[in-house]
Amino acid sequence: MESAMRVIVLASQKGGSGKTTLAGHLAVEAERQGAGPVALVDTDPQGSLAKWWNARAKESPVFVQSTFSRLASDLSEIRAVGYKMVVIDTPPAVTHAISEVVDLANLVILPTRPSPHDLRAVGATVDIVESRRKPLIFVINAATPRARITSEAAIALSQHGTVAPVNIHNRVDFAASMIDGRTVMETDPGGASAEEVRALWGYLTGRLSRLDQEAAEARHTRLSQRQINGLGRSAPTFGRRAG
Repeated sequence: MESAMRVIVLASQKGGSGKTTLAGHLAVEAERQGAGPVALVDTDPQGSLAKWWNARAKESPVFVQSTFSRLASDLSEIRAVGYKMVVIDTPPAVTHAISEVVDLANLVILPTRPSPHDLRAVGATVDIVESRRKPLIFVINAATPRARITSEAAIALSQHGTVAPVNIHNRVDFAASMIDGRTVMETDPGGASAEEVRALWGYLTGRLSRLDQEAAEARHTRLSQRQINGLGRSAPTFGRRAG
């Protein structure tokens, strides 16, 4: 029996939303918090996440080279060798291939900057996620502290799905840490940026646990339904006489 493995996909048709930075940070924090071993997958042809990982001194999380066509089989192999978490970065586009990636997710994260252009761009990605019936979390990224537009963005996004209660603010240390393959948790673990990532991961962990529970309850319900035969009577139990 294959071991349980969670797949988180970061998706957004808007370039510059911060998917790659957030993917790297969440993967590192997941590993740091004991949710690993964690694997990173970069499906963006630009390879920004791969370049970040190549500059990284630490070997964890691991990086898996994959393609859209191989992704499903690669995930099966990753699961078989015991990985518990996979974080997948996607290109800024809306294509059938990205729809297929979303279909493999346990949770989809849609980073969104609090700007009119970014808010207008979320619709196509939301449509893909909804068509695949996958849980979606909006994360407001590169926010300005105490700016009115940040709260307005949260209200607007809440009309389309769940908004994470933790905002990631626009600070230079996020970009600076990525230069040499690190994260803010490693360059300044006591800083505000690191605390935001920890808080966001804590929230996402709770959501994933809830999704696991819902999936287990659904499996139990399906199993119970199989005990009822087509006539509506309880099916006989093996090893016992039918009543």
